[in-house]
Amino acid sequence: MAGPPTQPAIDIPPIISVDDHVVEPPDLWSSRLPAKYQEVGPHVVYKPTGRPILVGGGYIEEPGTEGDPIAWWFFEDSKYSVKRLIAAAGYSPDEIGLEGITFDDMRPGCWQPKARLADMDVNNVEASLCFPNYPRFCGQLFKNAKDKDLALLCVQAYNDWMVEEWCGNSNGRLIPLCLIPLWDVDLAVKEIYRNGARGVRAVAFSECPAWIDLPSIHSGYWEPFWAACADTGTVVCMHIGSGTKTMVTSSDAPEGVTATGIFTNSAMSMIDFLFSGVLVRHPNLQLLYAEAQIGWIPYVVERIDDIWNTHRGWAHVRDNAPEPPSTYYYRQVHSCFFKDSVGLELLDRVGVDNIMFETDYPHQDGTWPNSKAVAQRLFAHLDAATTHKIVRGNAARLFGLDAK
Repeated sequence: MAGPPTQPAIDIPPIISVDDHVVEPPDLWSSRLPAKYQEVGPHVVYKPTGRPILVGGGYIEEPGTEGDPIAWWFFEDSKYSVKRLIAAAGYSPDEIGLEGITFDDMRPGCWQPKARLADMDVNNVEASLCFPNYPRFCGQLFKNAKDKDLALLCVQAYNDWMVEEWCGNSNGRLIPLCLIPLWDVDLAVKEIYRNGARGVRAVAFSECPAWIDLPSIHSGYWEPFWAACADTGTVVCMHIGSGTKTMVTSSDAPEGVTATGIFTNSAMSMIDFLFSGVLVRHPNLQLLYAEAQIGWIPYVVERIDDIWNTHRGWAHVRDNAPEPPSTYYYRQVHSCFFKDSVGLELLDRVGVDNIMFETDYPHQDGTWPNSKAVAQRLFAHLDAATTHKIVRGNAARLFGLDAK
């Protein structure tokens, strides 16, 4: 007996993914820094693997003495092994872990722009915004450097490489996202204008700067930075994990607890911004939460408006938010996702103009090479115009891309 007729797969237009990653090539800094910094600046050496220990969201590790060599980044006194976890494209979940690898052990698309474009082609991706890996998701590595002159050169070298080499010959398909010197707001402003002058419209920032020992967004310290971003049309992009600290219920909790709840940093960051007055003072400033997903947004937006109303007598909720905070969310805040059917069921509350699809290549959560099929399942109940907005239209508008 024949079953019910199957519905034809919906059409998914070419994707503009606003959260992917690049594995920095081994010569990124060594080919750009002055000779005196060659040994202390970021460079790759090959030594046997050690035993990485996850401590407070970061790895403490040292090279081992036995076994095959793997790739290590050395910078000042820090050491970091290149791990399968960050170059997982093409591997099954059972094959992905914390073991060290070399650049030859990963898909060339992880770190070579021409190969990346080829991997995008097979994944129905037209354009891609890539966050860093080794410097951390907003460049925290350089904030923690001892030599801030060297750190500034490292930030500038990364940005030059991002614009000129990673994105330069991609015909606009690779979208530049740059770093700032997080430790000095004046230098950060200069870097925004330097990169804005060459067409960069995205900058990485921390979800929770106070958690990485920087002034909070309530302090007023970042006002010149917000103003520069608004002036240049630079979107402030905050990736999960860019606050460095993550919620850990106990020291013996399995890593999956943190991996599941990591979106909570984005939720707290968004609440922070909506009550801070930053979006009131800078109405043209745009924020993007990367890999934060979207299912949590409707409740947070509802709750923050309720707090704004019912706690107005004591909680200082109207000091910097003359209108309900949801006003600023729908006007200036965006989030992206890859596997969030719950959020799509609440799309009218999330905001169809506030969300974007992502592929997270080449990380473990990434959907390569099946992003089109994933999108077809997620968006099967949506009309073509709505699907187009989420898959590419909203991203094109936010980043000023020449894409229909």
